[in-house]
Amino acid sequence: MGWIEVVCGPMFSGKSEELMRRLRRAKIARKRVQVFKPALDDRYSADEIVSHGEQRMKSEVVSSAKEILEKLDWRTQVLGIDESNFFGPELVEVAAQLADTGKQVIIAGLDTDYLGRPFPPMPDLLCVAESITKTLAICMRCGNPAKHTQRLVESEDLIVVGAAGAYEARCRRCFEPGVPKQESLDFARPPVPEPSRTK
Repeated sequence: MGWIEVVCGPMFSGKSEELMRRLRRAKIARKRVQVFKPALDDRYSADEIVSHGEQRMKSEVVSSAKEILEKLDWRTQVLGIDESNFFGPELVEVAAQLADTGKQVIIAGLDTDYLGRPFPPMPDLLCVAESITKTLAICMRCGNPAKHTQRLVESEDLIVVGAAGAYEARCRRCFEPGVPKQESLDFARPPVPEPSRTK
C-alpha cells in the first residue's frame, strides 16, 4: 500500500532537512529511494537537494511533475520530492498516481506565498496526503515562531528563486504581505542661522 507524506511550512523552517531525514531512514531500512528536485531550483547545486543548513542529498532534476513518471525506476519504493511549489498543480495527480501504485511519496514545499496566500499545489496535496507535518521557522524580527516567508526583493512574480537576502522568516505579527516598504526616516536638521544684519 502506498501513501503520501507532506512536509510544509515557510522558508528556513527545516523542510528539506526533514525530507532528507526521512529518505535516509528509508535507505537504512534497505528500501529503494529516488529523489527529485525541480530544474528551476539551482540555488546551491544543480543535482542535489541542499538545505539552508548545508545538508545535501543527490537528486534527479526534472522540469515538470510528469517527468518524474518518465524517470521513475519501477523498483523504487520511496520517492522524495523537494520544492513542490515549483511544480504546479499537476504534482497532485502525479503524487496520487504514485501512491496508488504502492509507492511512499514524501513531498516538501512552501504552504504560503509571499503575499501569505495558500501556495499551489500545497493546499490540494494536504487534502490527499495521509500524513502532514507543519514546520515553523524563527522570526527574523522578534524571535517568535514564524509561519510566513517574507520577500525582501521587489518583484510581483509569484516565483522568485532566492534564499537569505531575498527572503526571511516572519511571524504573524511581523509579516508584511508582499515586499516591505522602506520607511523614510525624518532626520533632525540643524537650525539654519539667520543672516546677520549689519547697521
